[in-house]
Amino acid sequence: MENKNLQEKFEFRNIKPDETEQAVAIEQICFPPHEACSEKSMRERIAAAPELFLVAADKETGKLVGFLNGLATDETAFRDEFFTNISLYHPKGKNVMLVGLDVLPDYRGQGLGRELVFQYIQREQEKGRQMLVLTCLDSKVQMYEKFGFQDRGTANSAWGGEAWHEMSFTLL
Repeated sequence: MENKNLQEKFEFRNIKPDETEQAVAIEQICFPPHEACSEKSMRERIAAAPELFLVAADKETGKLVGFLNGLATDETAFRDEFFTNISLYHPKGKNVMLVGLDVLPDYRGQGLGRELVFQYIQREQEKGRQMLVLTCLDSKVQMYEKFGFQDRGTANSAWGGEAWHEMSFTLL
């Protein structure tokens, strides 16, 4: 459910082209270097699929404080190439591979990540998508389960040299 307090403080919308630099910087702050999306891949993602890039912008400053982004596809299982290969993006794909949930440290702990996920689920459901898929570290499984995602077990991913869980959310 939507959090009214967050709705008052933040604007939730698609990313704008002139916010690319902010998104690149946020990604570098939120993830360790071996896990963060490269600047090149982030730029490609924003240029190709801005409608799959939901941001939270602080209404007072206009600055981005977090975002959730993904790529549409007809594939049903996550693979590391979704992080780096923009050619896997199919705008009319029935599923979305979520490739990053970022919230700046100063804005964590107030439900912003949950709100981004909730709104993303809602809008992709409205577009007729069937499923969201993501990978996460063991420490984040419980959080995503609270959001309604199902743990599918060990992911087919070695991104950043880590062991990942694959999780999915059915949009029906």
